[in-house]
Amino acid sequence: MPKGCLVITVGGLAGSGTTTLCRNLAKHYGFKHVYAGLIFRQMAKEMGMSLQEFQKYAEMHPEIDREVDRRQVEAAEECNVVIEGRLAGWMVKNADLKIWLDAPIQVRAQRVAKREGISVEEAFMQIAEREMQNRKRYLNLYGIDINDLSVYDLVINTANWGPDGVFAIVKAAIDHLYPDGDTGK
Repeated sequence: MPKGCLVITVGGLAGSGTTTLCRNLAKHYGFKHVYAGLIFRQMAKEMGMSLQEFQKYAEMHPEIDREVDRRQVEAAEECNVVIEGRLAGWMVKNADLKIWLDAPIQVRAQRVAKREGISVEEAFMQIAEREMQNRKRYLNLYGIDINDLSVYDLVINTANWGPDGVFAIVKAAIDHLYPDGDTGK
C-alpha cells in the first residue's frame, strides 16, 4: 500500500455494495469509515421520520444535504479515511481514489429486499423512486448529474463479482496507487 495519508471515496446506488466494500476496506487498512447514508438515516431518526419521509423533507430543505456533504468534506481532512456516499466523489475533490459501484436495478432490488426483509417488488419501487428524487435533488442543489461517472477513477459492476471479488479489485487499485499520481514520466 502507498505510504502516507489516503482519502478514498466510494459511491454507488442502493444495493450496489458500497457499505460492504467500505467496511472491508476500513477493517483491512485500519481506515476510518465515514458513511453519508448513516448520517442521513440518523438525521431522519432525530426528526422522527421514516427514510422515505425524510427523503421528501430533504427535497424541500437543502440544508439537509448540505449538512451531510459538509460532514463528508470535513472528514476528508483526516488521513486514512474511506468516505461513503453518492456524492462523495463529487464533494471530496482531492480524494486519492474515487470509486463508483454499480449493478443493474434488478440485482440491487434483490439485495435490498433481502437486507430490509421486504419483497423484491417493493424494494424495486422504493429504489426507483428514491433514485429519481435524489437525481432531481442533486441537479437542483449542486448541478450534479449523478449519472455522470466522469469524476471516478474506478467503476465496478458489482453484479459480476461477490464482495470478496470487489474488495480484491479495489485492494489492487489501492496497493498500486502512485504516491503523487502518474505524470507520464
